[in-house]
Amino acid sequence: MIHIAQWLALGLLALVALILSAWSAMALWYQAGGSSAGHLALAAAWLVALAFAASLGPRHPKLCLAATFALVVGFCAWWWSIEPRGDREWATDVEHIVTARREGRIVTLENVRDFVWSSRDDYVAQWKMEEYDLAELASVDVILSYWGIDAIAHTLVSFGFSNGRHVVFSVEIRREWNEEFSSLAGFFKSYELALIAATERDILFLRTNVRGEDVYLYPVAIPQEAMQTLFMEYAKAGNDLARQPAFYDTLTANCTTVVFDLARMIEPGLPTDWRILLSGYLPGYLRDQGVLPWNGSISELRQRAAISRKSESALPDEDYSRAVRAGQ
Repeated sequence: MIHIAQWLALGLLALVALILSAWSAMALWYQAGGSSAGHLALAAAWLVALAFAASLGPRHPKLCLAATFALVVGFCAWWWSIEPRGDREWATDVEHIVTARREGRIVTLENVRDFVWSSRDDYVAQWKMEEYDLAELASVDVILSYWGIDAIAHTLVSFGFSNGRHVVFSVEIRREWNEEFSSLAGFFKSYELALIAATERDILFLRTNVRGEDVYLYPVAIPQEAMQTLFMEYAKAGNDLARQPAFYDTLTANCTTVVFDLARMIEPGLPTDWRILLSGYLPGYLRDQGVLPWNGSISELRQRAAISRKSESALPDEDYSRAVRAGQ
């Protein structure tokens, strides 16, 4: 039994070492500059160094421990030295992070995006300063945009006002002008976070009509005071990001987990749930928490929330926000 326990412990240790080696090699791959060949060379050199240190174990255990310790400490020091930045050459649609200032019940948002999209690469860029009266806050909608599997969706939150205006907050990666998004790269400090505020005709139209994503809009029934608190938490988050950049993380700091963290500031007892990570199933979580004003199965809720076809048929001079909510 003692020998079996020892072998199990060694096997577990070897598995952990293998996972950490693979993770650190991928971190070097995604952080390396230059060509793909350079990325491969750096990751391969790191694995060779780890393997060499491990090979010293049978004959020189102390030297093995010292070499491994030095490699691990060196890697950690390098990893922790990587800081998020706010001064890169950003893609046009995430060039600005929303910031806010409040005077009484009036909140002024700077850098509200209001692009006119013809295609992914053909658009009229417009960034505006807008004022919003917190006393006129009338609705909150959670919007889910799907582009692949049902388990994963991008989460946006739209605030509606009694005068018919809407502003959408979206936590996104802050891409550089030549970057493409990769969920895998998002684990390795590859992207900074951006908080974008935008009009619905900009950010929803982009996803439905330009990118061809499936978009669903779910109204959330919460008191106006909670709406105002959530709105101001978004405003504060934008100010914080503009002052101190942060990294996006595919698992812990993405569009849904950030929304959940903000919501927990309103309701600290909000339970953690696997559907926070698998954001495509978020409607079921919202229904279970009793904040969806609709009744029915998930399939029925999804059908009622669908807005892509409505967006595609909305006329240029039509009230876009009213058009995508028609029939709800």
